[in-house]
Amino acid sequence: MSADPFRPFETNLDRDTALSLLRDATQGADDGELFLERRKSETLTFDDGHIKTASFNAAEGFGLRAVRGETAGYAHSTTIDEHALRRAVATTRLAVGAGGGTMADGPAGTNRKLYSDADPMLQATFPAKIDILREIDAYARGLDPRVVQVTATLSASHQEVLILRPEGTLVTDIRPMTRLNIGVIVEDNGKRESGMDGGGGRAGLIGLIGRDSWESVAREALRIALVNLDAEPAPAGVMDVVLGPGWPGILLHEAIGHGLEGDFNRKGSSAFAGLMGQQIAAKGVTVLDDGTIPDRRGSITVDDEGTPSAKNVLIEDGVLVGYMQDRQSARLMGVAPTGNGRRESYAHTPMPRMTNTYMLAGDATPESLVADLKDGIYAVGFGGGQVDITNGKFVFSCTEAYRVKNGIVGAPVKGATLIGDGATALKQIRGIGNDMQLDPGMGNCGKAGQWVPVGVGQPSLLIGSLTVGGAAA
Repeated sequence: MSADPFRPFETNLDRDTALSLLRDATQGADDGELFLERRKSETLTFDDGHIKTASFNAAEGFGLRAVRGETAGYAHSTTIDEHALRRAVATTRLAVGAGGGTMADGPAGTNRKLYSDADPMLQATFPAKIDILREIDAYARGLDPRVVQVTATLSASHQEVLILRPEGTLVTDIRPMTRLNIGVIVEDNGKRESGMDGGGGRAGLIGLIGRDSWESVAREALRIALVNLDAEPAPAGVMDVVLGPGWPGILLHEAIGHGLEGDFNRKGSSAFAGLMGQQIAAKGVTVLDDGTIPDRRGSITVDDEGTPSAKNVLIEDGVLVGYMQDRQSARLMGVAPTGNGRRESYAHTPMPRMTNTYMLAGDATPESLVADLKDGIYAVGFGGGQVDITNGKFVFSCTEAYRVKNGIVGAPVKGATLIGDGATALKQIRGIGNDMQLDPGMGNCGKAGQWVPVGVGQPSLLIGSLTVGGAAA
């Protein structure tokens, strides 16, 4: 596992030649770039008392793009050399055709750095990581005799990117990522339930593998599992719901965030298309996408087109004021890029994607929001969900939720799903808590077959008249 820096213009490809070929590819185009990447990743999983997975992956390559109007030509290769680049030029030229475009200005520069360059995989030896996973397994099993299975996963990656622009600008970024997840299964009288907790971010392993850190994660995973062990079947019907702070912001991300990405609005396929400047949410609702928070999972010093990340306001006091933009959608919509052009790897084209998307706090205490709930659900944990971007309709499953009657939190419930649409839910927000939190660093976002790390966050929210799917009342 090497810590040598990624220097393709010193070892694989002459920079002047690369720039000349890039200019050939983008002659007559509106935009384009040469994106070079090296990524290393490691995942270790200790499951049910033994090592289940121990993997290490390393990959490098380039992607060459030329953009003309709505069309983009893209070619990529795992081989970084002049021959491969010349072949890629021929492919990307197909999108440019006879040309006639005007090359867009390059991105502004930045000296900001949001995370360390250090490779987190080198911060502990392989045997040390295995020992820590064994300790986690033993500790979690010792917390409660009902624990029958423990799964602990430690992962880390180190991504290095270089982005060469036709005007000669070279943008670089080095992005670490770490994550620890602990899952616990408990059994009592033949009934089994599970709980999971974890998190991470663009920081080293040291904070995650410290005993104080992983002990708290193991205890939280166990707590959730025991809550579910005592859970009753969820009711069904239309009712008010209080969402907890932090990770429940995944509902905001999916049901609302995707609808505010520039490409969907440029093409008119979003439920929010054409609503700029209009009241789309309740008063007091302010939503941001912020890629500039140090060390956060969704943060990026620059996006994958070389644009510096930004703190972008999307909804302000209920009014739609902005979309998330990559360079292509921004140019076609006549606005500035927002630093949201992201791609999964060199083998993928960039598109508008979220970074850390969250709602600002209000002035209500979370206790008062629950006290206002006459007959509903208090949902503090979420699992998977599905969203239709064209109408914002969503279905989300709750991993931890409670029945509330007359403001009193009652028994936990299982099998609850929240059903609605983002546009309606925004307008039905009746209370905003003063307890805004970001999630612990576990989000991945899928779009058009690409996955990127993201963050979410929100305060506690009281939302009226959501459909709750569960067992019959």
